[in-house]
Amino acid sequence: MVMWWRRRSLRARLTLATSAGLAVALALAAVLLVNALRVSLIRGLDLSARQGAVEVAALINQNRLPSPVPVAPGTLTIQVLDASGRITNVSPGADRLVPMLPPAQAQAAARSGQARTLSGPPLGMPSLIRVVAVRAAGQQVVIAAVSYAEVRDSLATLVKVLAIGTPLLFALLALATWLLTGYTLRPIAALRRGAAEVTETGVPRDLPVPPARDEVRSLAVTLNDMLSRLAEAQQRQRDLVSDTAHELRSPIASIRAQLEVALDHPDGLDWAETARDVHADTLRLARLTEDLLLLARLDGQHLRRKPIDLAAVCEWAAARYATARVPVRVEAAGACVVAGDQDALGRLLVNLLDNAVRHAASQVCVSVREEGGWAVLAVTDDGPGIPPEDAERVFGRFARLDDARDRDGEEGAGLGLAIVRSTAEAHGGSASLGDARPGLRATVRLPLS
Repeated sequence: MVMWWRRRSLRARLTLATSAGLAVALALAAVLLVNALRVSLIRGLDLSARQGAVEVAALINQNRLPSPVPVAPGTLTIQVLDASGRITNVSPGADRLVPMLPPAQAQAAARSGQARTLSGPPLGMPSLIRVVAVRAAGQQVVIAAVSYAEVRDSLATLVKVLAIGTPLLFALLALATWLLTGYTLRPIAALRRGAAEVTETGVPRDLPVPPARDEVRSLAVTLNDMLSRLAEAQQRQRDLVSDTAHELRSPIASIRAQLEVALDHPDGLDWAETARDVHADTLRLARLTEDLLLLARLDGQHLRRKPIDLAAVCEWAAARYATARVPVRVEAAGACVVAGDQDALGRLLVNLLDNAVRHAASQVCVSVREEGGWAVLAVTDDGPGIPPEDAERVFGRFARLDDARDRDGEEGAGLGLAIVRSTAEAHGGSASLGDARPGLRATVRLPLS
């Protein structure tokens, strides 16, 4: 049963669930209506019988009761019992020998005021009857009976109407639920068709957004935002593949050319020099591969986080540049602990220092401080700096500047600052460049542990 239910469509399940609720509600409503009408009609019968008995009792109390008791034909049946339980007066057609209620029961009914349902045929009356008793002067009791046939006929008519009308109403409501559910799910069907087209073509595009401001619209907007991000990621991936292929082509072409020359002219070639050149190109390929793997790792957020003292990382990194062409100075007031990957943060700082040492005129300064819940790492050099309009562009992958920052002729892949920003963002922080006047200041902000 569970598997059958799960295999139904959402429209079918909603319609079945709603129809089941409607069926239960309609059945309960029908039962309540029949019972309410029955109680109301019985109360009306009892009131009519009691009113007739009270009028007869009033005539007895005034010694004005004629014989037979005057009642409208076919309405009430009256019996008057004396103190000993004998019938002293009746309405036309009533039994003068057998009381409808035994004397004791008549006295009890008169005291309690409750009506009783009796079978009419044993008393010479049709079907069921409702009987009430009212006291009169001289310990007399007036018994009044009214036929239950009117109530029975009314209830039977109502049951027939409900037996025909309730299924029809249920069918109409179920059909309306099916149509309304289908209309409500139309935007979802449109989203499914749009997603199928995206799957078929492989090109992300916006899905249709319904005009109603409901949950389906929110879903469509969210999906469109996701597809937009996927399209951007797809474009970045294509650009990365294209740039990577371009970057790999140069060293591979160089290695191929040198090896072809060596193979064609083995006797007139300096093999040691060729080996050094091929080794240099191989190292360039290795660095590029390592940078690309690191970027992929950062994009996938595959980091091993643990408490790291940035001040200690700066001291470690600065020690690597003890023999650099310019001195590297560290300024740290104390420990500055962040939660991060030690290898990734070390690579971030080395990339910044490599760039700063390569372009500095006389010195490089590394500082670490705490500022409002953030660890602020700054690497400053006194080199030529970069134009403000390029401060964001240089963080792009394979980005290079054709100015004084490249004056040394050292050709890199242009991934250093891209790795810096990706590492900072993977740790929940940010990276930016600013003017140090003179020189350039690279600032990385990371949340404190």
